[in-house]
Amino acid sequence: MNENQILNTGTTTVGILCKDCIVMAADKRATAGHFIANKNVDKVVPVTDRIAVTVSGTVSDIQYITKLLKAELKLKDIRSSRESTVKEAANLLTELVYNNVRKFSTIPGITHFLLGGADENLHLYDLYMDGSISEIDDFVSSGSGSVMAYGVLEASYKPGLTEAEGVELVLKAIQAAIQRDSASGEGVDVYVIAKDGLRKVAAKKINNTLQ
Repeated sequence: MNENQILNTGTTTVGILCKDCIVMAADKRATAGHFIANKNVDKVVPVTDRIAVTVSGTVSDIQYITKLLKAELKLKDIRSSRESTVKEAANLLTELVYNNVRKFSTIPGITHFLLGGADENLHLYDLYMDGSISEIDDFVSSGSGSVMAYGVLEASYKPGLTEAEGVELVLKAIQAAIQRDSASGEGVDVYVIAKDGLRKVAAKKINNTLQ
């Protein structure tokens, strides 16, 4: 298997901070080079009842890191007798990404995560592929379609969005990316994270336009 044949998510993922929640969304397509390898990939992954990540990069590394993150957080909660904070989860994930990308391997361990969660406050983080981390106070996008998504987000985002406005905005951003990015497509999943928990609010198939 050469580098161009490695299964990756290509992808467009989006996270935005709203007044009372975080909205996270991603498309459904996985590619291997120019080949569409899977049309039904879940790229928004719940980690706990109030934390989720969006994923892009090499699929095998994404699957390994997300499973490890879930397990380590459960162990941490048991040992400390309390639920991990969003910041603790983000710091653990960035450590996993940092170590993964620097290990010796013939397959590049490239991953990019957005992490959103709620504890006493709402938090949204960008965990870049080199292991760096930034807390986001408005919106963020990752993946090959992120340039198109950012155009929509820059034009339409405003502080204090309601949940309904946030969901509408992420759908528009993902749709814009799908129109121009060949590695993004098939559909979109949308999750809302609030202080009372995490829930999936939309799962749409996309051809050329949202139905």
